[in-house]
Amino acid sequence: MQFSAQELATLLNGTLEGNPDVKVEQLAKIEEAKSGSLSFLSNPKYEQYLYTTEASVIIVNEDLKLDRPIGNTLIRVKNAYSAFSNLLELFNKMRFDKTGIEEHAYIHPSARIGKNVYIGAFTYIDKDVVIGDNTKIYPQVYIGENTRVGGNTTVFAGVKVYPDCVIGDRVIIHSGTVVGSDGFGFAPQEDGTYNKISQIGNVVIEDDVEIGANTVIDRATMGSTVVRKGVKLDNLIQVAHNVEIGRNTVIAAQSGISGSTKIGENAVIGGQVGIVGHISIANGSQIQAQSGVNRTIAEEGKKWSGTPAAPYNAHLRSQVVYLRLPELERRLEELEHLLLTKEVTK
Repeated sequence: MQFSAQELATLLNGTLEGNPDVKVEQLAKIEEAKSGSLSFLSNPKYEQYLYTTEASVIIVNEDLKLDRPIGNTLIRVKNAYSAFSNLLELFNKMRFDKTGIEEHAYIHPSARIGKNVYIGAFTYIDKDVVIGDNTKIYPQVYIGENTRVGGNTTVFAGVKVYPDCVIGDRVIIHSGTVVGSDGFGFAPQEDGTYNKISQIGNVVIEDDVEIGANTVIDRATMGSTVVRKGVKLDNLIQVAHNVEIGRNTVIAAQSGISGSTKIGENAVIGGQVGIVGHISIANGSQIQAQSGVNRTIAEEGKKWSGTPAAPYNAHLRSQVVYLRLPELERRLEELEHLLLTKEVTK
């Protein structure tokens, strides 16, 4: 879709400098932009590209001073980064603005579908499912029996939602994610085999949650696995049965949370973090990437690092000592040799 520089300036409440009629049809980074592109400049580190870019229109801060004249059209705004972010959101909404039920989608007669909903081809909506207004379900999604999906939610292609799950409003679930798969529960037997423990609970995902691609959230053994309001989960995360993740917590890719662990609000968990089961993580905890948490963290707002996880500053000191170990070993060998030599000469 094309926009003129004048239309963009009006939309952003900005000041136009240059040709108001020039058209743009794509977004691009300033160092890579070609003619017909819209770009932005907010970081002084990239100011050099302002004089070489081929972008037709550039959003800049209103206080930017030019070293020399340029041929591009500028839109001056109070905050170029924020303005461009708003445009990205608008562009994304327009790109995914779909409604209606496509051919080959199956919807059980007992399912209740809200207004202005999009359901893509080869999607399967099981019995007694409820889908709220303005929700978008992309192709090849499975939504199991008795599941509730709120309004203004987006479920991208290939997502699988097992029966009885609850998904709130304004949730985004990216492709390949599985919600409500069985928890990893097996009872060891005397003969060394394992009997599967039935998982009869569900998953509850509250409002304003975003879940990345290929993440798995297991259903509870009993009760619910709960992802609280505002949580952001990256790609490739494992959330085990009966886990509870507190409000506005963010977790980076390849992290794993074992069963029945409770993570507090506003926690920040880096990539590849492993957390054992049946412990609690305090509100505001920050856990560095590749850490292993094997015990409850009770103090709020603290930083943790390493395996097993320790207070961040203590871990840094430990790393300094660890790096010095070869030198300390050499010195010990020298002292041992010196002592042995003295013994021989007595």
